[in-house]
Amino acid sequence: MKNVAIITGASSGMGKEFAVQVAQKYDFDEIWIVARRLENLEEIARSINETKNFSIVRPVQIDLGSTEGVYEIEKLLAQENEKLSKVESGIQIGLLINNAGFGTYGPFEETSVKAEMQMVELNCTSLTGICGIALPYMTKGSVIINTSSLAAFMPLGNFAVYAATKAYVLSFSTALAAELKDKGIKVHALCPGSVSTEFANVASNGARKEVKGGIPPQKVIAQCLARAYKGKTTSLYRFKWKFLSFMSRFVSGKTVARFTYKYNKRPRKPDTKTME
Repeated sequence: MKNVAIITGASSGMGKEFAVQVAQKYDFDEIWIVARRLENLEEIARSINETKNFSIVRPVQIDLGSTEGVYEIEKLLAQENEKLSKVESGIQIGLLINNAGFGTYGPFEETSVKAEMQMVELNCTSLTGICGIALPYMTKGSVIINTSSLAAFMPLGNFAVYAATKAYVLSFSTALAAELKDKGIKVHALCPGSVSTEFANVASNGARKEVKGGIPPQKVIAQCLARAYKGKTTSLYRFKWKFLSFMSRFVSGKTVARFTYKYNKRPRKPDTKTME
C-alpha cells in the first residue's frame, strides 16, 4: 500500500516548511504538496527531492478557494487508488496537513465582501471537505493537522472574519479528534501567533510586507509535528501564545473585540481587486 502525506498551502511559508520537515523526518512513499502556484511547488519539490536522492515530493496544482478544488483532490485520490489497486493494495493517507488559508486586515465594512466570502470558503469549507474525503484512506496511526491560529481563542476587531474562521477550525479539530480517537487517528490544531510568512503581505493588501513580531516557522512546525504524533490536540510554540490563549478564558469576547478594534489597528491598502 502506498503511504502518502498531503500538505495544502505548500507553496510558501509554513506549508513549505511542513514539506521540508515531513520529508526529513518521516518515511512516506510520496508527499503531495498542493497549492495554486505551480512554479513554487515545482521548485520546492525539486529542492527536497535532490537532497533525498529520489523523487518523493509531488507537486499538485489545485486551487482550494472553492469546493471544486476539494472535488479535484477527491478525484485524484480515487484515480491513484484505482491504479494502485491493480498492482498493490491501493493508497493510504498517513498524514494530512490542511495549511491552506488567508486573512484580511481591517474593519469588516471596509474589506472586500468577496474576499471575506472566499476566506470562509478556503479556511473552513475546503478544510472540512478535505478532511471528509481523506478519512476513507486513513487508518490507525494516521494524523490530521489543521492550521488554526492564536486568533481562534477570541473574537478580534479589525480581524473579524479571520478570527471566526480559525475558531471554527479549532472547534472542528477538537471535536474530530474525539470522534476518531477510538480508530487510532490523531487530529491536531496548530495555533500560531505571528510567524514570518507571506501572511501579512496578503492580509494587508501589500501595506505590511512582514508580520509584526514574526518568528521563523522552523521551530513552530517542528513542535507541531512532534505534538501531533504524540496525540496532543493543539500546539502553541511561544509562552506568550500559551499565556494569551489561557487568559482568553477570563476576559469576555465582547471586551477583547472592542479593545482590538479600537487599539489594534491593522494596516491595509484599499482593495483594487479581489483574491485571485
